[in-house]
Amino acid sequence: MSVNQPPFEQQLWKKWKKHKDQNAANQLIEEYFYLVEFHSERISSHLPSNIDKEEIKSLGLIGLYDAMKKFEPEREFKFDTYASFRIRGAIMDGLRKEDWLPRSIREKTKKVERAQSELEQSNQRNVTAKEIAKKTDMSVREVEDTIQNALFANVLSIEEERKESNQECAGYTIQDENSPQPEQEALEKELKEELIESIKTLNENEQTVISLFYNEELTFTEIGYVLNLTTSRISQIHKRAVFKLKKVLSKIEKLN
Repeated sequence: MSVNQPPFEQQLWKKWKKHKDQNAANQLIEEYFYLVEFHSERISSHLPSNIDKEEIKSLGLIGLYDAMKKFEPEREFKFDTYASFRIRGAIMDGLRKEDWLPRSIREKTKKVERAQSELEQSNQRNVTAKEIAKKTDMSVREVEDTIQNALFANVLSIEEERKESNQECAGYTIQDENSPQPEQEALEKELKEELIESIKTLNENEQTVISLFYNEELTFTEIGYVLNLTTSRISQIHKRAVFKLKKVLSKIEKLN
């Protein structure tokens, strides 16, 4: 039994793994359900408002239960780390299977990307969401939402390709890739520097939200408490920041 677990929790794992005690399983689910809520909220923050957030939690709960069935308490491995991997994977798999991005949003994405490309070619510079909104007869918020949806759809696509080409190996870790080549390391360094410079162009609120969300891994609700703003306002700030960082984020997603 892992030395990292308190005695009471060790007993719960023993009852569950050896005797399939459902009461013990329920207590473990209750103990670790915060992970489901955490990953559900973080992933939901990237999704359109039409997506049922309770369905996202249900997918996460499936991942938690799957982690409980496959976890080996006697190994020196933290369950919350392993469960987080399973929960996030279950949610992402569920979103892929359900084809979460409606056709109307896919059409908007094409419209926004086409308008952005045309504007940048004619102006020879990066363009704003306001300029794209004017060209597409959309609101600025619609443009920012569309860009964020497109980025998340790209993440799902990339993760699906990884899953097909690099299956999880025995144990709890993802199979190690070959050591990065010098060219890749140089590109990663260049992209990190580009991201740092891009973040400097954000206003103070945008920088704070990006830092708290990605570095500190706070949810929008938690960030709202920190900044004394509503969750919906934090969401708007995040979308605006993501739009400004779109190009470098897309490059990083493809590299990873």
